[in-house]
Amino acid sequence: MADTVENAWNTPDVEQPWAELGLKSDEYDRIREILGRRPTGAELAMYSVMWSEHCSYKSSKVHLKRFSVLEQTTPRGPLLAGIGDNAGAVDIGQGYAVTFKAESHNHPSYVEPYQGAATGVGGIVRDILAMGARPIGVMDPLRFGPLDAPDTARVLPGVVAGVGGYGNCLGLPNIGGEVVFDKSYLGNPLVNALCVGLMRHDDVKRAQATGVGNKVIMYGAATGGDGIGGASILASETFEADGPVKRPSVQVGDPFMEKLLIECTLELFSEDLIGGLQDFGAAGISCATSELASAGDGGMRVELDVVPLRDNTLSPEEILMSESQERMMAVVTPDKVERFLEICRKWDVLATVVGEVTDGDRLIITWHGETIVDVDPKTVAHEGPTYERPIARPAWIDEVNANDANHLPRADSGDELKGQLLAMVGSPNLCDKSWVTSQYDRYVRGNSVLAQPEDSGMLRIDEKTNLGIALATDANGRFTFLNPYLGAQLSLCESYRNVAVTGAEPVAITDCLNFGSPEDPEVMWQFLEAIMGLVEGCQKLGTPVTGGNVSFYNQTNGDNILPTPTVGMLGVIDDVTKRIPMGFAHEGDGIFLLGETKEELGGSAWSEVVHDHLGGIPPMPDFDAEIALAKVMQACSAEGLLSSAHDLADGGLAQALVEGALRRDMGVSVTLPEGDATVQLFSESAARALVSLPASSLARMRQLCAEHGVALIRLGEVLGTGTLEVRGQFEVGLDELRQAWEAPIPAAMSANPAQS
Repeated sequence: MADTVENAWNTPDVEQPWAELGLKSDEYDRIREILGRRPTGAELAMYSVMWSEHCSYKSSKVHLKRFSVLEQTTPRGPLLAGIGDNAGAVDIGQGYAVTFKAESHNHPSYVEPYQGAATGVGGIVRDILAMGARPIGVMDPLRFGPLDAPDTARVLPGVVAGVGGYGNCLGLPNIGGEVVFDKSYLGNPLVNALCVGLMRHDDVKRAQATGVGNKVIMYGAATGGDGIGGASILASETFEADGPVKRPSVQVGDPFMEKLLIECTLELFSEDLIGGLQDFGAAGISCATSELASAGDGGMRVELDVVPLRDNTLSPEEILMSESQERMMAVVTPDKVERFLEICRKWDVLATVVGEVTDGDRLIITWHGETIVDVDPKTVAHEGPTYERPIARPAWIDEVNANDANHLPRADSGDELKGQLLAMVGSPNLCDKSWVTSQYDRYVRGNSVLAQPEDSGMLRIDEKTNLGIALATDANGRFTFLNPYLGAQLSLCESYRNVAVTGAEPVAITDCLNFGSPEDPEVMWQFLEAIMGLVEGCQKLGTPVTGGNVSFYNQTNGDNILPTPTVGMLGVIDDVTKRIPMGFAHEGDGIFLLGETKEELGGSAWSEVVHDHLGGIPPMPDFDAEIALAKVMQACSAEGLLSSAHDLADGGLAQALVEGALRRDMGVSVTLPEGDATVQLFSESAARALVSLPASSLARMRQLCAEHGVALIRLGEVLGTGTLEVRGQFEVGLDELRQAWEAPIPAAMSANPAQS
């Protein structure tokens, strides 16, 4: 028998499992204070998942308010939706709007890599769908423990298969992302997923329940026992290193059901049958009902016993907490209900009227006619705990910063430089990632203009005008560890630059902020510094934050991950046929370096690979230089001046030369600028790009760089022969480079039986 509200009034002293559900004692007391009684079992379930760190942002929302100072406009016009909506929406011109957002599914992907990653993709796709948009592409920034660690061989293949399996089945191209390895992610991989969707301006939808008497309809998959307390609870916990322990909490995805749900929803939109819409993400029905009701102009009444179930043994509490996938909740006027259900039947999508919008401000949920939930939905969805966690600058950081990578021993011969280059090219973080990306369909739907391993993914939006968008995701945990403020800005700058070098105009960001335990004052200091860095950086670049995600408790056995604020940058390009690819293309083209190289080796790939070192200060961001470089690149794109362009980031000039040469097997011969060869090759100074161009473009290129104050240095030329020559230092064959570059991930996966 269900625990009713009447029973709760009559049995105030019943012991309840609030601690087992992740609540603190003061939080439980607060719930009793709000209700004026003890909660029912169903109410306790709702509050526990909605007040979890993952859903309530109770440790972060006080700091996230800092983003509110940013102008809610982009270089292309005002935001159509922003922070607080399911996803941000940006006007890209010609009547089109693009919505995009990133989310994390870190802990579920450690417990059950395939389903954790797959349902992460499914969840972010539904966020985009709920905005009224057709999903058109996905990206996946991923981070794992050391490549040679046995658990990486378990987690990585499962995660990649989950991302690819779900996205491929949906028919969504995977156009970009990252794959990074570091010991701090062992036992706590980061699986971030980004989705982008397309709509017309008038199609933007809001998640709210309005209009007394309007019907509340659940549609999509039936509700099962998978994912009970899943992301909401898992993302608020830490892990021990002795292995997966919470497999039942991970959701199970069905991409074919999601594909039907997408097409069904888009048809419902086209006939204007939906007044409000909410996807089912973390916290399931608890989230969908409370968020829709709290954002509307009335209350809501729901009959929980009519919810279609895959498992008829589920209790009301379990139904409310279930995070079964591929479900949506819509608010529909009574006159449109029958047509709504008819379209759902056409798509073989289960749909059930479960309630209606009511007068007042209460969310009432019944079970076989008895009231088991009677709450103010705002107290569930938006008035949870707010913690101002202790913040402390780490005592160790001064010592780490003083351990300057610029003072590390450097190569004293060309042969030694060559050896270091080969070691870096063959290191896990700089090597070829096609073992991963080849499992993704990058070109389905036929509008992928650029995809991995290009600097950013690019999608054509309009086939007649060739309007397009570019997207890049970037984070550098090593830089952020050394200085969270600068590290977050450098991630922002790299994503900005990755979009710019393709010829697109960067316009807005989404973020996915991955950090350790918020109960650690040093982690909260890192978090706050990163936010302040992003706020200042976005102000200077003119790129608003449209929304995002916070993932805390990323630690194992008390060891926090490197602070990893992932930045997803959206760019707009007026003509995708004028895009600039990254690889050298034509023999005889001149090779030029744009931007200024400084002695900035702190946190660099060179310091990691050659010296196993993490210390010093990261490179200094230069926002004016980034903007100037972007303007030059946009002009070059519009005028068709360049054969190729590649941003300089991890691995510096050396890595850019290698990747540019290997992209189309074009040799290069270059002379390093004056100065220390190690610095010139491996410094990771920001606001730089490597370009190639025909002689006919050079005069105009010089003029553009002079106009914008961008340094332009000729390095050499593209060869027809298969070598990379650094004149006066060394020469290495492209075959040798390719062998070193391609080997690491396939070798690690085939060598370790844990992957099977």
